[in-house]
Amino acid sequence: MEKNKLIPIEKICTHFEIEFSFFDQLNRMNLIEIRTIEQRHFIHQDYINDLEKMIRLHHELDINLEGIDVVFNLLQKIDALQDELDTVKNRLKQYEDDY
Repeated sequence: MEKNKLIPIEKICTHFEIEFSFFDQLNRMNLIEIRTIEQRHFIHQDYINDLEKMIRLHHELDINLEGIDVVFNLLQKIDALQDELDTVKNRLKQYEDDY
């Protein structure tokens, strides 16, 4: 990972007014990946959208960390099913075009 694409977690903590322990727990549950460089903690910018969703779920809907884990696992399954459905639709369309 490129260093210039890493965002310091202390910056995110300040922006969202959240303690580091929240991010540490998400990391322990494998919902985010925290990179440590020279005793500073970072998250890759590609994961910021998911992180913002997790923060909103926690703050606005008062969903605990286990609930966030369930929600994100379900969202991943939905994405996988959508990909599979798209593949099946494309195959079906090929067969329809042949006849």
